[in-house]
Amino acid sequence: MNLVPIQDLSDPRLAPYANMRDAELAQRADPLDPAAHGGLFIAEGELVVQRLIESSFPTQSVLLTSTRLEAMRPALARLPASTPVFLADPPLLSRIVGFNMHRGVLAIGLRTPPAPLDPLLDLPGPLLVLEDLTNHDNLGGIFRNAAALGGPGCAVLLSPRCADPLYRKSLRVSMGHILSIPFARLADWPGDLARITAAGFDTLAMTLAPGSIDLETAATVNRHRRAAIVLGTEGVGLSPAALTACVRRVRIDMRPTPEGRIIDSLNVAMAAGIALYRLGKPEVRVPSEQSLF
Repeated sequence: MNLVPIQDLSDPRLAPYANMRDAELAQRADPLDPAAHGGLFIAEGELVVQRLIESSFPTQSVLLTSTRLEAMRPALARLPASTPVFLADPPLLSRIVGFNMHRGVLAIGLRTPPAPLDPLLDLPGPLLVLEDLTNHDNLGGIFRNAAALGGPGCAVLLSPRCADPLYRKSLRVSMGHILSIPFARLADWPGDLARITAAGFDTLAMTLAPGSIDLETAATVNRHRRAAIVLGTEGVGLSPAALTACVRRVRIDMRPTPEGRIIDSLNVAMAAGIALYRLGKPEVRVPSEQSLF
């Protein structure tokens, strides 16, 4: 392990960690501009950093306090010998990043080239297709649902205006699962929905718009097909163009409250989880003579 004790702030290798919030404001303002993130991203917390080290994304360096070293030692031992592991006391670490860093573990990851769409369309699915989601908490929650409920063939596709999945908060909310779920940013929106349909997926627009069918009916209709679950923002929902491009509209029926009111929407990450659980796995045909028990 390449431990590098840090005594002051002058080490130029600490530059990617310096004043993180200021750097992230630039990234958030234009997540598609490579200059805004410099080809790097930040992983925060023991679990997320461990998942970064285990992932296909290279780790440029790690910065942690001595109190976290023993817990992180097994993961850090997997790093190449050339990867620096900076060790700083808690007050100095907070001065480096610009705020009180109570989690005590950070790492810099290197972005890899964007994934092309076609290989993801060859996966068994399901797909989660997101239109213009800019809330980092929701984005992270959707990736966490994909990891928990989507199975090994699940992937996430993002419209051009979606937020950056590798933003620090999204990574943290996803518990680092963004680093293991394949994702791609679509170049032609909503035109790429036609490519997804042509690849053998049923594009299922989650909406309360007229013409939608309930989730249980959709699960029956779609039981032998790969599902591409298409979700929009909580306020606006899916655009008319995206709705038109999908082969089916699906709604999640909700029960009345004790006062008799009907809640007309769910948090988009929750809706994604419910839809993924019910629609995400095509039914496997079992020969009639084969017992299930």
